[in-house]
Amino acid sequence: MQLALIRHGQTDWNLRGVMQGRTDIPLNDTGRAQAEAAVALIDPAEWDLVVSSTLGRARETAAILARGLDLPVAGAYHDLVEQDFGAAEGTPVSEIDVRWPGRAFEGKEPDAEVGPRGVRALERITVDHAGARVLAVAHGTLIRHVLGELSGHEASSYPRLDNLAMSELERAADASWRVRTVGGAPFAEVLPSLLAVELAA
Repeated sequence: MQLALIRHGQTDWNLRGVMQGRTDIPLNDTGRAQAEAAVALIDPAEWDLVVSSTLGRARETAAILARGLDLPVAGAYHDLVEQDFGAAEGTPVSEIDVRWPGRAFEGKEPDAEVGPRGVRALERITVDHAGARVLAVAHGTLIRHVLGELSGHEASSYPRLDNLAMSELERAADASWRVRTVGGAPFAEVLPSLLAVELAA
């Protein structure tokens, strides 16, 4: 099975540098244009369907991609939603580390739970759409945690993902997942920077 995790398009909170998390902020016009532009970069012959997280910005991005690629939208998965940042949501990112040293936000979903939750979504998609080639629209932090969970590297070591960045996964015959690309770059090219960040930590 082939699956690509795609970050949703831009929102006004993304533009303003505000912590978003589970807050259901819609796409802005730039985000819609980003999704439209991404259609031209994706070969519809390589994919069968589109799914998303249940948050509006992901669902709208998925709908734009599906329409442009002439693919069906085949479901929304709660386990693909962004990490819950609790009390920090709505706060400028530039203020986060001052207000919450160590990023210990009240009500925050524990970092250690995010990757496994995202992998549960992959497994659910595999059951629901066995053998399909799936585009899954989700969220930047969630995607980084999933990549970390699957590759054995820290989510924080992964680079920030741009809006509409695509990271491709492949499910092997033994049911394990392999990270093929990160934001469009081959995993082998990303790996040295992951190791460098982890060695420096």
